[in-house]
Amino acid sequence: MLLIPAIDLKDGRCVRLKQGDMNEATVFSDDPGAMARHWVEQGARRIHLVDLNGAVAGRPRNESAIRTIVDSVGGNIPVQVGGGIRDLDTIERYLDHGIGYVIIGTAAVKNPGFLHDACSAFPGQIMVGLDARDGRVATDGWSKLTGHDVLDLARKFEGYGVEAIIYTDIGRDGMLSGVNIEATVRLARALRVPVIASGGFASLEDVDKLCAIEDEGVEGAILGRALYEGKLDFREAQARADEVGA
Repeated sequence: MLLIPAIDLKDGRCVRLKQGDMNEATVFSDDPGAMARHWVEQGARRIHLVDLNGAVAGRPRNESAIRTIVDSVGGNIPVQVGGGIRDLDTIERYLDHGIGYVIIGTAAVKNPGFLHDACSAFPGQIMVGLDARDGRVATDGWSKLTGHDVLDLARKFEGYGVEAIIYTDIGRDGMLSGVNIEATVRLARALRVPVIASGGFASLEDVDKLCAIEDEGVEGAILGRALYEGKLDFREAQARADEVGA
C-alpha cells in the first residue's frame, strides 16, 4: 500500500483545508520545497500536490511553488499534481518540468473530450480526481455538487485510459474522521484501474483497513491533516502498510 503525503498550496504556502473551504485554511509551512524534502526524508515514495488557488480559478496559480517542489525532490520520487488543469499545454508544461502524473478533476467532468485527448496525448500519466459527497461528484474546488454518480463517471473515464482514479470523500476531508472504506472499496470493485483513497485518513487503524482491501484494487492513500497535526507519523504508517500488506 502506497501512502502519499499531500502538500496543498494556497498563495505559495502549504496549507490544509477543512472540507475544501478556502476560508478554513491552516498554514503549515511557508517553504513548500522544504516540506517536500521532509516527506522524502521520512520515506515517502510519491508526493501529492494540489494547487488550491488553481482549482478555484480554473488555471494554475502556484506553478512557481510546484516547480520548487519538483526541483527539491530532484527526481528521486514521482510527484503528482492537480488543481486548475484545463488544457493540454498546461499538462505538457508540468510533465516537461518533471511532474510524474497530472490529475484532472473538474475539467474531466465538464469536458470529457479534454480528458480523452489528454489520455491519448500523455498515456500512463493522467489520473482523474473524483471528489464526491454521498456518491455525487463535486467540481470547482468542491463548491458545486453535480448530479453525476461517481461510479458511472469512473467507469466512463476508465475507458479513456486513465492511469488511476483518486477518490475523495469531501465530507471527511480534513476532518480526521477516518477513510470511507465502504465507498472506496465499492468504487475499486467496479473498476480495473487502481483507486487511490483520499479524505479523512486519521490513524494506523486506517492503514490496517486500507491494506485489508488492497487486493480489491486500492493502490494507495493520500494523507494530509493527520500528518501535519502530528496525529500520525508517516514513517511509522508506511512501515505498517508494508508489513500488513506484505
